[in-house]
Amino acid sequence: MALKATIFKVQLQISDLDRHYYQTLAPTIARHPSESDERMMVRLLAFAWFADPALSFTKGLCADDEPDLWQHSLSGEIERWIELGQPDERRLRKACGRAREVVVVNYGGRAADIWWQQNGDKLARLSNLAVMDIPAEQVRALAGLVERSMDLQCTIDGGQAWVASERASVEVTPAWRQRPGG
Repeated sequence: MALKATIFKVQLQISDLDRHYYQTLAPTIARHPSESDERMMVRLLAFAWFADPALSFTKGLCADDEPDLWQHSLSGEIERWIELGQPDERRLRKACGRAREVVVVNYGGRAADIWWQQNGDKLARLSNLAVMDIPAEQVRALAGLVERSMDLQCTIDGGQAWVASERASVEVTPAWRQRPGG
């Protein structure tokens, strides 16, 4: 018998001072049986970091032809394609051909460094690709906030994020390996 996804209810208050975006959202997250708490929380952080009314979660691990999150224009074009981890370079090239902007949110610590060493030169040619790294210790701290029902506040200011629950607060300082346009 196949394992089913675990459902997480989230109350997420976003205060993005960098983009002047302020919203309270209530996403329901289905965590695939093979997905870790760390990956799920990175997915939620990416949702907050790039928050937009048109941004949505996809089938993620269950679909080979979809990213973890994406944002469509009103006419149906893919405006933003967000991948987590260390995706294959060919997959990213294909995504860059389909979407206006592609973002990789990397969270693998040493594995992320190795992935970049192996792919960085090829990825640098993709002018609409951004690669963001989140330090492994911050990802572990985010995983410590996981509950089946979460009430979180995410404040983004000066390129940093603070994610807080009633129990704890985590500061996230991503490093950008690449931004669109080179």
